[in-house]
Amino acid sequence: MSDVKDDAHWRDKLSPEAYTVCREKGTERPFTGKYCGDKREGTYLCACCRAELFSSATKYDSGSGWPSFYQAVGGESVIEETDGSLGMSRTEVMCSNCGSHLGHVFPDGPQPTGMRYCVNSLSIHLDQDED
Repeated sequence: MSDVKDDAHWRDKLSPEAYTVCREKGTERPFTGKYCGDKREGTYLCACCRAELFSSATKYDSGSGWPSFYQAVGGESVIEETDGSLGMSRTEVMCSNCGSHLGHVFPDGPQPTGMRYCVNSLSIHLDQDED
Protein backbone atom coordinates (compact mmCIF):
# COMPACT_ATOMS: atom_id res chain seq x y z
CA MET A 1 0.00 0.00 0.00
CA SER A 2 1.53 3.25 -1.10
CA ASP A 3 -0.90 5.85 0.31
CA VAL A 4 -0.81 5.01 4.01
CA LYS A 5 -1.93 7.92 6.20
CA ASP A 6 -2.51 8.17 9.93
CA ASP A 7 -5.89 8.04 11.64
CA ALA A 8 -6.04 11.81 12.16
CA HIS A 9 -5.66 12.40 8.41
CA TRP A 10 -8.65 10.17 7.60
CA ARG A 11 -10.83 11.63 10.38
CA ASP A 12 -10.13 15.09 8.98
CA LYS A 13 -10.72 14.12 5.33
CA LEU A 14 -13.80 11.88 5.58
CA SER A 15 -17.33 12.40 6.88
CA PRO A 16 -18.04 10.47 10.10
CA GLU A 17 -20.12 7.96 8.11
CA ALA A 18 -17.43 7.46 5.46
CA TYR A 19 -14.78 7.12 8.18
CA THR A 20 -16.79 4.36 9.85
CA VAL A 21 -17.12 2.43 6.58
CA CYS A 22 -13.67 3.05 5.07
CA ARG A 23 -11.41 3.01 8.10
CA GLU A 24 -13.39 0.98 10.67
CA LYS A 25 -14.80 -1.61 8.25
CA GLY A 26 -18.41 -0.54 8.70
CA THR A 27 -21.28 -1.27 6.32
CA GLU A 28 -24.04 0.91 4.92
CA ARG A 29 -27.61 -0.26 5.32
CA PRO A 30 -28.80 -1.98 2.11
CA PHE A 31 -30.47 0.17 -0.57
CA THR A 32 -29.33 3.44 1.07
CA GLY A 33 -26.07 4.19 -0.78
CA LYS A 34 -26.03 6.84 -3.49
CA TYR A 35 -24.50 4.50 -6.09
CA CYS A 36 -26.80 1.52 -5.50
CA GLY A 37 -29.04 2.21 -8.52
CA ASP A 38 -26.77 4.65 -10.34
CA LYS A 39 -26.48 3.97 -14.07
CA ARG A 40 -24.05 6.75 -15.04
CA GLU A 41 -20.90 5.80 -16.90
CA GLY A 42 -17.43 6.34 -15.54
CA THR A 43 -14.79 4.95 -13.25
CA TYR A 44 -15.36 4.34 -9.56
CA LEU A 45 -12.46 5.62 -7.49
CA CYS A 46 -11.50 5.00 -3.89
CA ALA A 47 -13.21 7.64 -1.72
CA CYS A 48 -10.03 7.95 0.33
CA CYS A 49 -7.13 8.09 -2.13
CA ARG A 50 -8.90 8.32 -5.54
CA ALA A 51 -7.24 5.19 -6.93
CA GLU A 52 -9.20 3.55 -9.79
CA LEU A 53 -11.17 0.55 -8.54
CA PHE A 54 -14.15 -0.37 -10.77
CA SER A 55 -15.58 0.55 -14.16
CA SER A 56 -19.28 1.27 -14.67
CA ALA A 57 -19.05 -1.24 -17.54
CA THR A 58 -18.75 -4.03 -14.94
CA LYS A 59 -21.49 -2.70 -12.63
CA TYR A 60 -24.76 -4.62 -12.46
CA ASP A 61 -27.91 -4.83 -10.33
CA SER A 62 -27.36 -7.78 -8.02
CA GLY A 63 -30.45 -7.03 -5.95
CA SER A 64 -28.26 -7.08 -2.83
CA GLY A 65 -28.77 -3.42 -1.89
CA TRP A 66 -25.19 -2.33 -2.57
CA PRO A 67 -23.40 -1.31 -5.76
CA SER A 68 -22.13 -4.53 -7.34
CA PHE A 69 -19.40 -5.15 -9.88
CA TYR A 70 -18.24 -8.40 -11.47
CA GLN A 71 -14.63 -7.26 -11.89
CA ALA A 72 -12.17 -4.76 -10.46
CA VAL A 73 -10.11 -2.46 -12.69
CA GLY A 74 -6.73 -4.02 -13.43
CA GLY A 75 -5.37 -7.00 -11.63
CA GLU A 76 -4.11 -5.25 -8.54
CA SER A 77 -6.52 -2.39 -7.74
CA VAL A 78 -8.09 -4.27 -4.83
CA ILE A 79 -6.78 -6.69 -2.26
CA GLU A 80 -8.72 -9.40 -0.50
CA GLU A 81 -8.56 -10.69 3.05
CA THR A 82 -10.57 -13.24 5.02
CA ASP A 83 -13.13 -11.56 7.28
CA GLY A 84 -14.33 -13.69 10.19
CA SER A 85 -16.49 -11.01 11.82
CA LEU A 86 -20.18 -11.45 12.55
CA GLY A 87 -19.70 -15.19 13.06
CA MET A 88 -19.23 -15.97 9.37
CA SER A 89 -16.37 -16.26 6.91
CA ARG A 90 -16.42 -13.75 4.05
CA THR A 91 -13.81 -12.19 1.79
CA GLU A 92 -13.23 -8.50 2.50
CA VAL A 93 -12.20 -6.22 -0.36
CA MET A 94 -9.89 -3.24 0.23
CA CYS A 95 -8.21 -0.58 -1.90
CA SER A 96 -4.70 -1.84 -2.63
CA ASN A 97 -3.35 1.71 -2.56
CA CYS A 98 -4.54 2.92 0.87
CA GLY A 99 -6.18 -0.08 2.53
CA SER A 100 -9.65 1.45 2.65
CA HIS A 101 -12.46 -1.04 3.33
CA LEU A 102 -14.70 -1.28 0.26
CA GLY A 103 -16.99 -4.21 1.02
CA HIS A 104 -16.93 -7.94 0.28
CA VAL A 105 -16.64 -10.22 -2.74
CA PHE A 106 -18.75 -13.33 -3.30
CA PRO A 107 -18.53 -16.12 -5.92
CA ASP A 108 -22.15 -15.74 -7.05
CA GLY A 109 -21.87 -13.01 -9.70
CA PRO A 110 -22.46 -13.04 -13.45
CA GLN A 111 -20.07 -14.19 -16.13
CA PRO A 112 -17.44 -13.67 -17.33
CA THR A 113 -15.94 -13.74 -13.81
CA GLY A 114 -18.69 -15.21 -11.64
CA MET A 115 -17.77 -12.70 -8.92
CA ARG A 116 -19.90 -10.14 -7.07
CA TYR A 117 -17.95 -7.27 -5.56
CA CYS A 118 -20.51 -5.84 -3.12
CA VAL A 119 -19.26 -2.32 -2.36
CA ASN A 120 -20.34 0.45 0.02
CA SER A 121 -21.24 3.71 -1.77
CA LEU A 122 -19.41 5.66 0.94
CA SER A 123 -16.15 3.93 0.00
CA ILE A 124 -16.22 4.96 -3.69
CA HIS A 125 -16.52 8.08 -5.85
CA LEU A 126 -17.79 8.09 -9.44
CA ASP A 127 -15.53 9.92 -11.89
CA GLN A 128 -17.92 10.36 -14.79
CA ASP A 129 -16.86 9.86 -18.38
CA GLU A 130 -16.86 12.99 -20.54
CA ASP A 131 -19.35 12.97 -23.42
